[in-house]
Amino acid sequence: MKTDKTILVVDDEEQNFDVVEILLFKEGYNLQFAQSGNDALNFLEKHKVDTVLLDVMMPDVNGIEVCQQIRGNQQLPYIPIVMVTALSTKEDLARCLEAGADDFVSKPVSGVELRAKVNSMLRIKQKYDFLKDSLDLRGDMENMIVHDFSNHLVSIILGCEILRASDSNQSRKDRQLQLMENSARQLQSLTDSLLMLAKLESGKMLIRPQEVMLREIIESVLEDFDLLATQKKIQILHNLESIHHKIVHLDAHIMRRVLDNLVSNAIKFSPNQAQINIYIEYPEDLQFRIKIIDQGRGINDDLKSKIFSKYEIGQSIQGVSQTGLGLAFCQLAVTAHQGRIWIEDNQPQGTVFTIEI
Repeated sequence: MKTDKTILVVDDEEQNFDVVEILLFKEGYNLQFAQSGNDALNFLEKHKVDTVLLDVMMPDVNGIEVCQQIRGNQQLPYIPIVMVTALSTKEDLARCLEAGADDFVSKPVSGVELRAKVNSMLRIKQKYDFLKDSLDLRGDMENMIVHDFSNHLVSIILGCEILRASDSNQSRKDRQLQLMENSARQLQSLTDSLLMLAKLESGKMLIRPQEVMLREIIESVLEDFDLLATQKKIQILHNLESIHHKIVHLDAHIMRRVLDNLVSNAIKFSPNQAQINIYIEYPEDLQFRIKIIDQGRGINDDLKSKIFSKYEIGQSIQGVSQTGLGLAFCQLAVTAHQGRIWIEDNQPQGTVFTIEI
């Protein structure tokens, strides 16, 4: 059984490495060998290691000192360390733990004990890596969100200053006011998404379904995004006038936020002078089905399965604000309505987002 886990065995005697190799052979780990503490430190600085098996009794620099140096090196990520020792007194074992070791195995080494402790250390390392990646990603997303907030605020403040000092005609002032309003709406949308996403994830947001006309919600969305679509010369087509509309049962506020996100994305990721199509259907076994079809870049097959994950932005596009929160919110909101949402390719180019409730 081959794995991608790397174990660094640090021991001044090569035959001890042979013993470890035999005991861990069936696990399929990538085993590396270092004959001194300095060799181990050099290896750790250049390679990714998942666990260190560190002999205590070594000449020149002993294992406890090596352990302290590993833990004291701020450039190294956290790596679980298992001390391999012939020492058996509680004082000696305590010194190993105080030096920063996570566990120890006694010589002569038992294969069952060694495999169990290595597996335990690998689980710890996996959880640590996941947590670190999550924190790093959260930090990156916080920076992006702050950046988006700053950009919209600058647009609003600059617009106010231009209007205050402007002697331009009324139509130009009206346009500047509209741009300021759009920036303010983007700020409100981003804030609402963050708050709603947090509540949906925690299970504290209860949807409040009521009888509503789906057509009215969609018409309101189209009205709000009319200017943005016009600026990119995008034509939004729909079948609102051609079908019979019926009352549906849903949380109008939350579903409005879902449609806001999907229509906003369709406009952002579509090229100028493109078309966006919005179609509603009322199948017998569903309340409704909505398709939002764009002519953007589309989404690679390997991203389709995770595009609804929090902070997943798919393909980065220069000049387009992407926080990876909108589609995560859509997924949670639609699921809360006992529905489903998915993505397909549009032909010859673009994407189709479908909601069924």
